[in-house]
Amino acid sequence: MDTGAIARRRANQILKRMRGRRLAVLGDWMLDRYVWGTANRISPEAAVPVVDFMKQSECLGGAGNVAANLAVLGSRVEVFGFIGKDEAGGAVRAAMRELNLNQKGIVELAGRPTTLKTRIIARQQQVVRVDREVRTHLPDSSEQELTRRLRAAIERAHALVISDYDKGVVSDTLAERVLDAAARRKVPSFIKPKWSRLTAYRGATVVICNRAEAGFLVTRSLDSEQSVMEAGRALLDHFGCGAVVITLGAQGLNLFERDDAKGFHVPAISQETPMGIIGKAPGREVNGRQVFDVTGAGDTVLATMALACAAGASLHEAAILGNAAAGVVVAKLGTATLTREELSGALREVANK
Repeated sequence: MDTGAIARRRANQILKRMRGRRLAVLGDWMLDRYVWGTANRISPEAAVPVVDFMKQSECLGGAGNVAANLAVLGSRVEVFGFIGKDEAGGAVRAAMRELNLNQKGIVELAGRPTTLKTRIIARQQQVVRVDREVRTHLPDSSEQELTRRLRAAIERAHALVISDYDKGVVSDTLAERVLDAAARRKVPSFIKPKWSRLTAYRGATVVICNRAEAGFLVTRSLDSEQSVMEAGRALLDHFGCGAVVITLGAQGLNLFERDDAKGFHVPAISQETPMGIIGKAPGREVNGRQVFDVTGAGDTVLATMALACAAGASLHEAAILGNAAAGVVVAKLGTATLTREELSGALREVANK
């Protein structure tokens, strides 16, 4: 499998060019709410912990996490999707304002709740999650309005990102229309599909899946390097896209392009990895950086790769940056973003001089 590395000077050049790039983000918007507390006793009513409330926090989830990553990395982001006319929708708008996200593409729907995921955290661990959501497709009139707004934004975008969590926003028709518009304008498009939907994203630049999603789509477990390679090639045909990325957690990620049968592997950042071998096959076996919480790691890879390509990076370079970014956020509890400084620091640890 072909491998490569990125020079530190080149990485810094891409990071600088990220600032001010314009990206359009379409997908399922949701609010991630965290209820923090302590758990020192078991309920007498059932064999479950009793959590004593300490504080509550919230942030954007789903497509919102992708947009948040882009904004913190210096991108100018226009967002597209729907929220309900409810308390959670108001919280989503407040979070958007804090990130200076352009909200003109957000459609409010009365009678349909904003997707809200409430996580109870005690002793730095998630105890339970409560979801409030509706997964039916948008009304035709709302989808047509969303399509119109998106097409206008693509005219001025450097890249398009679609983050599909199967909550009803990204229909086959909508995906086809916006990807066609992006292709005609030569705007690169980056897709994170939901594995419960077998949509093909014809014309997309890159589709990003994790190991479980890819295994589901090819109907077999990906438990070896050969099985990952076979899945990557099969998914290129399934999605009808230019490239496929399969993220592999502690094993890093693989990028597959149509003109490269073997693929491109980027090993996970490791505290044991010697300077300068990111993107190269290590001379000795190393273990990936300890994964604490993978919530939103795929969103970070998606956002970083899209923004890197918008800044002029090749897909190989973008994959290396996306992998480094994921290595930062998995060490953070909950839905998380990373700053340009954190990404720069991660690249300094491992990039060539």
